[in-house]
Amino acid sequence: MKYQDVIDFIRSLYETDGFIPLHAPVFQGNEKAYLSECVDSTFVSSVGEFVDRFEHMVAEFTGAKYAVATVNGTAALHVALKLVGVGAASEVITQPLTFVATCNAISYCSAKPIFVDVDKKTMGLDPEALEAFLKDHAVVRNGICIDKITGRKIAAVVPMHTFGHPCRIDEIAEICNNFYIPLVEDAAESLGSYFKGRHTGTYGTIAAFSFNGNKTITTGGGGMIVTSDKALAKRAKHITTTAKAPHPYEYIHDEIGYNYRLPNINAALGCAQMEQLAEILENKRETAAAYRRYFATYDTIGFCAEPENAISNYWLNAILLADEVERNHFLEECNTAGIMARPVWQLMNRLEMFKDVQCGSLKNACWLAKRLVNIPSGVRQ
Repeated sequence: MKYQDVIDFIRSLYETDGFIPLHAPVFQGNEKAYLSECVDSTFVSSVGEFVDRFEHMVAEFTGAKYAVATVNGTAALHVALKLVGVGAASEVITQPLTFVATCNAISYCSAKPIFVDVDKKTMGLDPEALEAFLKDHAVVRNGICIDKITGRKIAAVVPMHTFGHPCRIDEIAEICNNFYIPLVEDAAESLGSYFKGRHTGTYGTIAAFSFNGNKTITTGGGGMIVTSDKALAKRAKHITTTAKAPHPYEYIHDEIGYNYRLPNINAALGCAQMEQLAEILENKRETAAAYRRYFATYDTIGFCAEPENAISNYWLNAILLADEVERNHFLEECNTAGIMARPVWQLMNRLEMFKDVQCGSLKNACWLAKRLVNIPSGVRQ
């Protein structure tokens, strides 16, 4: 096998001859104890002390003032978009190199995505491409950014911190401010990542995190809305709890709401995982450092290291192959050998439901999509 040396190295890193998944969850703390405590309490649904504790832990860790737990990251992003005014007849600028949940959440709001290119180094939304697109296609009227081509309001910009690597979020925030566009961070993959000393998800008006089973920490399913805006946080909690008005016994709902609150039993898992987050991040950084040293010996494989001014959680380690042919050879050999490796997601503008949306030049996204591969990144025992 052409890539047998790489396969052997990954096996040595994870010290196993068996199957190596891309990113499996690890439960080494109080998970079972907290789950048992939750079951004994009978508060296993959307109300309970673990939900409150989990929200507090995430808010404190990220430096956001408020956190609202949801059933998954997509639900968190959906509500975050609604809260900043995304709706029918509006548009949202995002990147084509992302997981489909980003665009699904935009679509749930009956809005249209616009795809702007990514930065090769961060793999996240490129500030230069964003500014160029807005200068060519947008105009601000009475404090509202309007797409000159469609006449629709550009209601939000949604950058994604790809694989946990922070994008140049400070520059993006400044551009959004100049064009009067709310910034909503898709921080689904970046718990434990920092840019210029600030945690991802705290640069925008509001942000969404994910705790899916393959994330840095997991609640099985689960997500979190974070913001430092008290009014937005209050409204987020209200509409994710079916918009039920407080009352001792009556069921009064004052608007269309969503059954999006995270169950207490999932939050119990999250609390135990948060207690181990520092150790998990350290373990993953050690793995990334080992990969970086190893791939430095190759001329034809590049390791995607954390960007300048950033501390990455290295949720998924990524490498760049020489071209699409080599990428496919690598994927086939690794997966045949029992080592899970995957290509980057299909670019969003190539999916059937988004093939006709407005795009800027996507040359960097196309270049990356042909070469990127994710390799095993889970916690090593």
